[in-house]
Amino acid sequence: MSRFMTARSLARAGLVGLCLAALVSCDEGTGIGEKNFQKQYGIARDALERGRYTQAAQAYAQLIPKAGPLAPRLKLEYAHTQLRAGHYDKASQLAQALAQSDDKTLRSAALAVYGTAEHELGAAALQNGDQTTGKRHLKAAQSALGEMLKAHPEMDPLGAMAGRKASIDVRLKSL
Repeated sequence: MSRFMTARSLARAGLVGLCLAALVSCDEGTGIGEKNFQKQYGIARDALERGRYTQAAQAYAQLIPKAGPLAPRLKLEYAHTQLRAGHYDKASQLAQALAQSDDKTLRSAALAVYGTAEHELGAAALQNGDQTTGKRHLKAAQSALGEMLKAHPEMDPLGAMAGRKASIDVRLKSL
């Protein structure tokens, strides 16, 4: 075998190896792709926890299409990011869609985000003098938080959601 043929065979073998590595890295749950996904998730989560909501939102938006069965959880974290960033409309839309889930725990967690976003939207509408819109948002928040607290009270160990719901109840009675 000539030196040229040996070099060509090695190049072909190297190319096949690179192609296999690329294929493995695209496979969900294995190899290089999983480590990259975990790293990206860590970046998104860290940004959320540190209050860098724009960075977190961008990271989650990139991760969700690649998340496979983890997509609902990442969508919930993305909705939470929107909530914490003060983008209540977006948080409400995202969480409302997730609240349609058959997974009861996911549904309750989404209802907590949805109820909180709706409460904030209602309070803002009332402050701007729009009683009709404010009342509609507060009723949505009351319903969502009530269902969440009834289904999974353990998700509110410090009583923050119960306190929020009580505040909404009082506000609605005064309207």
